[in-house]
Parts: sequence; C-alpha cells; structure tokens
Amino acid sequence: MQRNQSENARQGARYDGIDEIDPDFDGAGVRVGIAMARFNLDICEGLLSACTDELLRLGVARSDIRIVTVPGALEIPLVLQTMAKSGKYDALVALGAVIRGETYHFELVSNEMGAGITRVGLDTGLPIANGVLTTEDDDQAIARMSEKGADCARTAVEMVKLLKVVG
Repeated sequence: MQRNQSENARQGARYDGIDEIDPDFDGAGVRVGIAMARFNLDICEGLLSACTDELLRLGVARSDIRIVTVPGALEIPLVLQTMAKSGKYDALVALGAVIRGETYHFELVSNEMGAGITRVGLDTGLPIANGVLTTEDDDQAIARMSEKGADCARTAVEMVKLLKVVG
C-alpha cells in the first residue's frame, strides 16, 4: 500500500512529505512456484512445510502453489529459469540445504547456486525468495529451517505486491 502525505503524518512515517510504500502481505491471487532440492531431504521438507504453511496463512490459495523437486541445489537455478519463463507464476521460492563437508565442494555449490538464483531473478524480473540454507552443520540447518521457510513465503508475496506498485 502506498501512503500519501496525510497518511504518513498519521502513521508516523520516517520522512515528512515523502511517500513511502508499506509492505503488503496479502497473498490472495498470488501464484507461487517452489523449487525444492531433495539432497538433505529432512531439512528441505522442514523448509517446505514452513513455507507452504505461511503462504496459506497469507491467503495464497492451494491451487496457486506448485511444488517441484530437483536432485540438489545446483539444479535449482535451471528449473527456476524454466518456471519463470513459463508465465505461470508471480513469484518463485528456492528451497534447499547445503551443509559444509570436508571438501571445497561446499563453496562451489553455495556460490554457483546462489549466483544462479540471483541471475534468474534479474534476467526474468520475477521475484525469487532464496531459501537455500548454507550452514556449517545439520544442527544449524535444523535451527534455521522453520523461520527461513516462512520468511521465504513472506518475501515472495511482499515482492510481488511491491513490484506492482513501483513498476
């Protein structure tokens, strides 16, 4: 919702006389695609559960949510790109867990996956909430999965609404 000057005065805006756009978390009519990695499946399922619960709480209809799975985090950007180009979604969510091991593979997967997700969003103009956890161990991933999954749902809906206002 965009506030005008009189609304800013009533709601204590940060800057007098400057329009400010408030976050809008109304998910009614928002179509969301979720790409989830199956590697570290227990963590990914926790992310997915939190994300879908929050999407539904925000008013996104079950029929407006589609979940696809991929083998691992490196496959997420390609499926996101395909989903973004389809025109079927207003926002996308990437879910996965990359947990550090004893080799350089963690850095490679984390960096390439993150850059790929960002590139898809910028190239297509579709908001993508990145919920791929990169952690030192399983305990860190478990501690973060519920909040990160829900945060991705809020981010997806908010960004759809924001881009409509600013675009």
